[in-house]
Amino acid sequence: MPKALCLISLVASILVVVLFFADLVMGLIGMQDLAPLRSASTLMDAVFILAGAVLIFMSWTTYRQQR
Repeated sequence: MPKALCLISLVASILVVVLFFADLVMGLIGMQDLAPLRSASTLMDAVFILAGAVLIFMSWTTYRQQR
């Protein structure tokens, strides 16, 4: 069960990073209409990308330790 929770956390954090990265990139290149969150805040995008990356790292290292 702990392995499944690590993998679920890994997948969820990857989705968060992809969502906010797409929003950040589309907002910066001027495509706010196509951005998933309509490019609400660049700072918010950066913070969520950073938090998602930290969660990816923690999930991956925890998963690797359980083998």
